[in-house]
Amino acid sequence: MKWITRERPKIDRIACPWLIKRFVDKDAEFIYVPYNIVLAKAKELSAIPFDIPDVEYTHYNEQCTFDFIIKKHKINDPAISIIADIVRGADTDRHDIAKEAAGLWAVSAGLSYNIQDDHKLLESGMVIYDALYSWATHLYKQNHLQNSPFENLLHEVYNKFLKEKKSANKTPSWVKDLKEIIQDQIDAQFAFDLKKISNDLDLNPSYLSREFSKYFEDLNFGEYVRKLRIEKAINLIENSTYSLTEIAYMTGFSDQSHFTRIFKLHTGKNPSSYRKKIQKSNSDTKGK
Repeated sequence: MKWITRERPKIDRIACPWLIKRFVDKDAEFIYVPYNIVLAKAKELSAIPFDIPDVEYTHYNEQCTFDFIIKKHKINDPAISIIADIVRGADTDRHDIAKEAAGLWAVSAGLSYNIQDDHKLLESGMVIYDALYSWATHLYKQNHLQNSPFENLLHEVYNKFLKEKKSANKTPSWVKDLKEIIQDQIDAQFAFDLKKISNDLDLNPSYLSREFSKYFEDLNFGEYVRKLRIEKAINLIENSTYSLTEIAYMTGFSDQSHFTRIFKLHTGKNPSSYRKKIQKSNSDTKGK
């Protein structure tokens, strides 16, 4: 039987021919033509039109043509049900339906970009959907590491290394370097960029974020930096005549209200109360 649809296929117009060929009509012939002549050519060639409006084989509500073929031809295969979600998600830009939908869209769009001949594109697409069907049939619940003894071994070695490293309780050399970087910034312009700092230390940003609190008073990066800023602010309040607004700016806070909130969180007092307490203490000391 001949089947006809619009040219330049990507998702449904590749997935449907694969489904038809494998489960409905093994001798099917597929024709791609410009959209405006699909129905005329279908009549001329006695072909079944699909994946265009106002024909039987098309989208219905939120389901795509692939879904309709499954229902129409009563294809009861668990693997096809899995693939249907992926195709629907990719074809309707609802990648939340199946996490694999975004990948199918990316591969399909790339194929369409690389291959201009629609029939050669279909030929390549058939290979992809055969692979997807094998995955959905045999490998759906299997993780990547389960398929790779080498990567699984690396995973085990890495975990063992982390455990040994933790048990050794030795402070990594990067901790000292990072403390110096942070202190330099605290004494200068407060331009903290975790990604840049990670590059300077030759560390992965995710690793640095995860490991940071182990060596910095059980605080995350932001908490530790704020603590040092408040310590510097306290020193300026106690030993300088700068206004609180100036101190807020000098310690890297965007505005005085933010400075006041963080200061009180760390000391239990707002900056003005803290300064008054220091001034009173100094006055009492001088009076004795």
